[in-house]
Amino acid sequence: MPETPSRVELRPLTLDDQDEFCSLVRASAELHTPWMQLPANAEEFRAWMRRFDDGTNRGYLIRVRETGAAAGMVNINSVIRGRYQGASLGYAAFAPSAGRGYMAEGLTLVLSHAFDDLRLHRLEANIQPGNKASLALVQRLGFRYEGVSPDYLFIDGAWRDHERWSLTAPAPWTPDPSLPEV
Repeated sequence: MPETPSRVELRPLTLDDQDEFCSLVRASAELHTPWMQLPANAEEFRAWMRRFDDGTNRGYLIRVRETGAAAGMVNINSVIRGRYQGASLGYAAFAPSAGRGYMAEGLTLVLSHAFDDLRLHRLEANIQPGNKASLALVQRLGFRYEGVSPDYLFIDGAWRDHERWSLTAPAPWTPDPSLPEV
């Protein structure tokens, strides 16, 4: 059976996305609170974008092919090479497009990019236990539950527990050249 083409595409997040991104973050405040805090104004956005300068963090927008609208964002954070070859994922839907399956399609593209292009072996998603939508999404995508990390991230004024979910590259996998041979 032929694969259905994705309704979304993955685009690197750039400084040119500032106005659209901040507007969507403000429109999505109720959806994101208390799970995450994203930049909602130009100053915060520019400061936040500096995290992508050295390549250890990568930011993407998930765009709806038909309209070009940003449906959500995904970060591949803290890329570690050597014997680990892994990173963590951060992601958020934007309210105008939430609930339409765009994030599942976008994260599927991110997983393919991470495992095939970046040649990562492991991805983690750390999610607050009350964030049922995000937990359902990683479960649908095949992530496995690994446990709870107490006081994992400082979000919305407090240290928050997170469930740790992971996925490893499907076989066959071509390692990054930085992986030691022995």
